[in-house]
Amino acid sequence: MKFNDTQPIFVQIAEWVYERILGRHWSPGERIPSVRDLAIELEVNPNTVMRTYDRLQTAEVIYNKRGIGYFLSEKAFELVLKIRRDEFMALELPVIIKNMHLLGITPTEIETAYNQSLKVRKTNITDEEKQ
Repeated sequence: MKFNDTQPIFVQIAEWVYERILGRHWSPGERIPSVRDLAIELEVNPNTVMRTYDRLQTAEVIYNKRGIGYFLSEKAFELVLKIRRDEFMALELPVIIKNMHLLGITPTEIETAYNQSLKVRKTNITDEEKQ
């Protein structure tokens, strides 16, 4: 995983975990990588992963079974979806709207581009399924 200098590493790891959850790579109740295993995989200090897991546990996205490991909570998908939607609405959407205004892009143009993108995405998914 490539880390950037704009956010603390533990936050970037949390975002990576969120992507795994939203991509449904992990199922509710499933055991997730141990602190040590994830630290080795991402080539970071185990304390950094522990900080990430503490954050995720506080948000009730994961829980710890003492002596067994960390598991994805039953409501992890919904919690992460809300977290990411709230972040998008508060941080990213205002920038998009500002740029739309500056560039004279209308909501109709965005809707057209969005629908075209969905068609391409559906075609790509269908093609992948055929292979």
